[in-house]
Amino acid sequence: MTITIAAVEVHKRFGGVLALRDVSISVAEGQVVGLIGPNGSGKSTLLNVMAGVERPTAGRVVLDGKRVDGLPAHRIVERGVAKTHQIPRPFLGMTTEDNVTVAALYGSWKVRDAGAAREQARKVLNLIGLDGQADALAASLTVQTRKRLEFGRAIATGARILLLDEIFAGLSPDELREAIRLFTHVQEEIGFGALVVEHVMPAVLTISEHVVVIEEGRKIAAGTPSEVVRDPNVIEAYLGTEAARAAT
Repeated sequence: MTITIAAVEVHKRFGGVLALRDVSISVAEGQVVGLIGPNGSGKSTLLNVMAGVERPTAGRVVLDGKRVDGLPAHRIVERGVAKTHQIPRPFLGMTTEDNVTVAALYGSWKVRDAGAAREQARKVLNLIGLDGQADALAASLTVQTRKRLEFGRAIATGARILLLDEIFAGLSPDELREAIRLFTHVQEEIGFGALVVEHVMPAVLTISEHVVVIEEGRKIAAGTPSEVVRDPNVIEAYLGTEAARAAT
């Protein structure tokens, strides 16, 4: 049975700032949804609300038909939803393999045997192409390799839906092509759903079957990638005419 996570009419206020205004969005297992918008539009805030890092001021988050916005983040992870961070946060004094093993131990698979968790970690590292750096300390990894490790840790929790925050940012053209190829391969292999926050338009338009655009905390457009890049509101608010031409 597939699962779906949905933010329903979510508002989020920080003091006098209303970061999200009546935003609704959903992603199902097996589906890749892109979430784009200008800096400060509320994208990461929405991911944090859906992951249980923040609670909505109004509205609700529903997972598999049950409301979860009152749960702490680790309980949502246990239910099959994991979020990555814009800036990777591995345990720097631990190896790459140990980082992924911890994720396997405390994720939705509920693996409690250390040996089984380590075996699962090795499978994930092989899948994401980090098996050759299993014994490397996380502190020694490049920023981009840490991003791949962050992706692997989320997968190792057994998540059926991933909330991915700018996993393609800061890559060279060659690195970006490889990252897109890897994401597509892993997503097809595992079948997880993903809500992908991203500014790198070639990436989000390539991997997403549906794209949602928010500006100043409001949803302003939604549709297929080709529909979104032609939407006048999106062009004016975010893409610009030249960028829209390039995206098509």
